[in-house]
Amino acid sequence: MLLLLLLLPFCWAVEVKRPRGVSLSNHHFYDESKPFTCLDGTATIPFDQVNDDYCDCKDGSDEPGTAACPNGSFHCTNTGYKPLYIPSSRVNDGICDCCDGTDEYNSGRVCENTCREKGRKEKESLQQLAEVTREGFRLKKMLIEEWKTAREEKQSKLLELQAGRKSLEDQVEMLRTVKEEAEKPEKEAKDQHRKLVSVAELQTHPELDTDGDAVLSEEEAQALLSGDTQTDTTSFYDRVWAAIRDKYRSEVLPTDTPSAPDVIEPKEEQPPVLPPTEEEEEEEEEEEEEEEEEEEVLGEKPKEAPAPLQPPQPASPTEDEKMPPYDEETQAVIDAAQEARNKFEEAERSLKEMEESISAMKYEQGTGCWQGPNRSTTVRLLCGKETVVTSTTEPSRCEPSAVVDRTPDLCRYSVTATKLTLGKQLPWWTGLLTCVLCQYSVTATK
Repeated sequence: MLLLLLLLPFCWAVEVKRPRGVSLSNHHFYDESKPFTCLDGTATIPFDQVNDDYCDCKDGSDEPGTAACPNGSFHCTNTGYKPLYIPSSRVNDGICDCCDGTDEYNSGRVCENTCREKGRKEKESLQQLAEVTREGFRLKKMLIEEWKTAREEKQSKLLELQAGRKSLEDQVEMLRTVKEEAEKPEKEAKDQHRKLVSVAELQTHPELDTDGDAVLSEEEAQALLSGDTQTDTTSFYDRVWAAIRDKYRSEVLPTDTPSAPDVIEPKEEQPPVLPPTEEEEEEEEEEEEEEEEEEEVLGEKPKEAPAPLQPPQPASPTEDEKMPPYDEETQAVIDAAQEARNKFEEAERSLKEMEESISAMKYEQGTGCWQGPNRSTTVRLLCGKETVVTSTTEPSRCEPSAVVDRTPDLCRYSVTATKLTLGKQLPWWTGLLTCVLCQYSVTATK
C-alpha cells in the first residue's frame, strides 16, 4: 500500500495503447497480436485493416478512428471532462467536436484543448446544484415537521371537541327530560282545553245559521250548545252534532244534476273541521321556538340541512335489532363523516406516490378573456431554497406559463458532493498505477 501511494504522483504519463477512437472499456477487443473480429461477430479480418479508411465490418467497428463507415462512432477521451461518442462522419471534418481536439487529427485544423476549463465549470455548476438541493431538502423536512406538528395539534383538538360534544349531548338529554317533566302538567291542561268546543268556534261556521242571515250570532251558537258557553268533544259529537248535522252544508260549487246511472248514494256527513284558535296558534309557535333552541344547542343541524337518507327496509326482525338507535338525520351525518374519512385516508395513501411524479401544476377555468377562452396557466416546479416565480411566458393567448425555479417542495433527496473520476476510463488493473484528474459530481441518496 505504501508503494502505491509513492507511485501515484508519477503516474500521469501512463497510457493504455489502443487504436484511435476506441474507448478504454473496449480496448481489449483490439489486440494487435491476433486478427480482429467485428464486434457484431459477422467477420474476422487481419488487424492491419483496422483504421485503414476502408469499412470491412457491417457495424463499422473496424474503423473507430476514421470516417469510412457511415454507422461508426468515434470515442473522445476528453481527459479532465466527460468522455463522449460522436458519429464517425464528424472525424476530420474541420469542426472541433471533442474538447481535447482528437477528432481533428488529420484535417489540418488546430483545436484547443478546453476539457479542463469545461471540467472546472461543470464542477462549479454541480457544486451549486448540490448546495441548492441540500438546503432545499433541509427546508422541505422542516415544512414536513411543521405539518406533522400542526396535524397532531388538530387531532388533539378534535378529540377534545368530541369529548366536549359527548358531554353536551348528555346535558341536553338530561335537560330535555327535566323540561318534559316540568311541562307535563301544562301539556295535560292544554290537551284538555283543546278538547272543548266554545261558542266562538261555532261562530266561525256561518253555514250553521238558522235564520238565513248568513251570520251565526252568539245567541244562536249558544242555543246550539244547549245554553252552555262550551262543551267537550265527546258531548259535542253525541249531543250537538246530532242536532245540527241536517243544517250543516259544505260550501261547494254548483254542478249539473248527474244522470240516473251516475247517482251515488250520499255518504254520512262528517262534522266540520274547526280552525285552530289564537291560543292554539300561540302554543304551536312556542313549540317551534323550543325545537329551534334545542337544535342550536346541539349544533348538529345546519341552516340548510340536506334531506336525510332513507334507511333501507329491514328484511327480517333480526336486522331490526341490529339497526343503531339513531334518527335519520343523525345516521346521514354519520354516513357522510365515514365517507369523508375514507376519502381522506385514500388521498393520504396516494400522497407519497404523487409527490415523486409531480413536476408541474395546471390551473384552469380562470376569468374569461375578452372574446377568448377562460384563462389558464401551467406552473413548472423545480427544486430550490425558496418559492420564487423566476419567469413567465405566454405561448398562446390567455394561457401564460409560469416557471417556479426554486421551491423546497420539489427537493426530494439529500444531495452530497462526492468525488468522481472525469477523464480517461481505465480498466480496474490499470487504476492501481494510473492517476487521473478528479472532479465533483452530485450523488442523490434517499
